[in-house]
Amino acid sequence: MAGAAARLGMSLSNDILATYRGPRRVVSRLLGMGHREDRALAILMGACLLMFISDLPRIARTQHLEGGDTTQALSYAFMGWLLLWPLLFYGVAGLAHLVSKVIGGQGTWYSARLATFWALLAATPLALLNGLTAGFVGEGPALQLVGLLWIGAFGFFWVQGMRAASAEAAV
Repeated sequence: MAGAAARLGMSLSNDILATYRGPRRVVSRLLGMGHREDRALAILMGACLLMFISDLPRIARTQHLEGGDTTQALSYAFMGWLLLWPLLFYGVAGLAHLVSKVIGGQGTWYSARLATFWALLAATPLALLNGLTAGFVGEGPALQLVGLLWIGAFGFFWVQGMRAASAEAAV
């Protein structure tokens, strides 16, 4: 069992790395594995957990400098990232599917969800870097640059994933 988990983790990290080289290929391969809502949900929840982890240095810095209640801030962030944001990402994926249909896309609801959730997960290495920058450097040009890189990567992966989803359905 531990061997299977290790192979899955390695495959996941390899897929994330491959997304930086060719996001459409990775999303196409994931869609080729078949319609698995549990896989899409696992990708989303894993991404949200990593987003929560990326927020920890910023929360610690803010609470240290302002003297706030760290436990309360961490609790709010945890609840937000693992309860609210997943629901919002389902909504965003649904809107992306509808917009895609309006402009002639052929993807399915599932393919839009997978493309959206995968884009979030694939961009988490930059989100983790953003969190470290926020925690150790604080506000400034470095944080803005890393944040821009993270948002840019997410947007690029998302658009390319939606294009792959549309192309997959047209085949």
